[in-house]
Amino acid sequence: MALHYDGEIQIKKLQLGPYTTNCYIVVCPKTKESVIIDTPAEVAKILAEAKGTTVKYILITHTHSDHLEAFQQVRSATGAPVGVHPLEAAGLPSRPDLLLEDGDAVSFGAVSLKAIHTPGHSPGSICLLSGKHLFSGDTLFPGGPGHTASTAALVQILDSIARRIFALPDDTLVYPGHGPDTVLGKERKEYSVFAHRPHRPDLCGDVLWLSS
Repeated sequence: MALHYDGEIQIKKLQLGPYTTNCYIVVCPKTKESVIIDTPAEVAKILAEAKGTTVKYILITHTHSDHLEAFQQVRSATGAPVGVHPLEAAGLPSRPDLLLEDGDAVSFGAVSLKAIHTPGHSPGSICLLSGKHLFSGDTLFPGGPGHTASTAALVQILDSIARRIFALPDDTLVYPGHGPDTVLGKERKEYSVFAHRPHRPDLCGDVLWLSS
């Protein structure tokens, strides 16, 4: 478990399950209210790290199965309302309580998380922003965008990143759905290299800024 704390927000990062999918428990230090972002496998570990906080929401960045393996158990154990983008709602094992459109926010204690709709990896993928902390789901990773199933989806995810994510400051800290964290300024510079190179017309799948 990795821990980030800056006085205003506490972030617990768990890498869980066969795909080392990241689960984040975001805590307001003042009130000990929290939000769980994504629910991969290993429910006991998620609940152990959430213990001592009041879970106000469960927020799902997208509904691919590796982000939902512990969903029903976490929902049942916490009783917290579930939020997801409308285009992902049908992919949940049970109905959500909140439909998070682009720009919608949830608050817990002194912390607020704003949904940014970033389609491409999936139609209803969202990132969640609190100050300089961005939980990017499977939209943006260190070194490239999330996996895309078609060239049209790659165009879509690149547009989401370029227009929506790169509008944020360079010092924004990025917490992806898998793997290590990154900083937005680094990704912006590497994307610029990618954007100024020609690419084969059928490019999609696992794309890297500096080598694809």
